[in-house]
Amino acid sequence: MIELNIPGRGTITLEHLVCDVNGTLAIDGQLIEGISRRLRNISDRLQIHLLTADTHGNQDLIDRLLGLQGKKLKTGNERQQKADYILALGAPNVVAIGQGANDAEMLKNAALGICVISREGVAVQTLIAADLIVPDIETALELLEYPIRIVASLRE
Repeated sequence: MIELNIPGRGTITLEHLVCDVNGTLAIDGQLIEGISRRLRNISDRLQIHLLTADTHGNQDLIDRLLGLQGKKLKTGNERQQKADYILALGAPNVVAIGQGANDAEMLKNAALGICVISREGVAVQTLIAADLIVPDIETALELLEYPIRIVASLRE
């Protein structure tokens, strides 16, 4: 659990991290270097969930590399499937990370939505839906290792 006391916004208690996979944790179906280590560093504080349309068909390999089991979405309406997943977990306790158009509602519904700038690009609606925008996934996960940085950025 990560508790954030954000002046002007209140207290947020995070229990779940929900990550998009392709474009966020992986590029062209390949896990970005250093991601496994970063996820391990926060796995004692947050339950980690992976959501994917498995665009490149490599999710089983990514799951093995991370020691996690990603949830493969059904084709069509991925945006709503991701939003529903956040709501089912309990949105007030979720931090979500993504960058694609189908991540916008996920970031909007989560207590904390982080949009990463990716080599695949960033959908404008996802950028607007986020609470924070960071240059890459390493930085996003590092924020969860050092959550006082989140407080500093979001205080009003």
